[in-house]
Amino acid sequence: MADKKFLIAEWLSESSNSVAFTGAGVSTESGISDFRSPGGVWSKSQPVYFQDFLNSPESRYEYWRQKSESHPEFMQAEPNVTHTTLAEWERQGNLRGLITQNIDGLHEVAGNEHILELHGTARHIGCLDCDARFGADEMVQQFLSDDAVPDCPNCSGILKHATISFGQMLKPAVISEAKAWSVECDLFLAMGSSLVVEPAASLPVIAKQNGAKLVIMNRDETPLDSIADIVVNSPLGETMSELRELVAKR
Repeated sequence: MADKKFLIAEWLSESSNSVAFTGAGVSTESGISDFRSPGGVWSKSQPVYFQDFLNSPESRYEYWRQKSESHPEFMQAEPNVTHTTLAEWERQGNLRGLITQNIDGLHEVAGNEHILELHGTARHIGCLDCDARFGADEMVQQFLSDDAVPDCPNCSGILKHATISFGQMLKPAVISEAKAWSVECDLFLAMGSSLVVEPAASLPVIAKQNGAKLVIMNRDETPLDSIADIVVNSPLGETMSELRELVAKR
């Protein structure tokens, strides 16, 4: 295991274009539940599909109720060692940027600047009619106070968290840029992701097919382990703490 980590640190230090890809396992160590896990949001409530959200006031209310329930968890969470290490690597030029499946915004809080959020962010509310953006905290508090879904202050349009819901298309521009990063990188670090949700799960494959070294760091096995150059199955915070020290010494 030590040899693997030395090699990852060496590759990262020598890389001219490395990309990190993060999933829910990165944020669980900050106290944010994996929605798919037992006890997660989806085990307690049926997610509201995008078309239902658009067509039904009752569905919009249920959506906001669920989001308001999970809001404190996001707002109170702090970046952990994985978040802060990735931000440090970006500042030092070891990392081009990161692609994330997470909606908690903790990479931004930690200091990363080049972030592609595949599923959006729960830290903002967007208007579906005029594209205005608002802080989530203010709007969630208004919902809880009024017990009613707020309208857009600018145009009275429909407000929704700036996240991708079931049945809602990912933003083509974000996916296109994520694929471009994957094609261009020479090192792809996949961490804290089961690598089963498409199209995100294809990104490590694209990187590998275009000559990048692929490192997978995840607590459990993934379907892509067989094509990876290095696989590390251990607690992510522990792994990243060791890698941070190894990279700092190079």
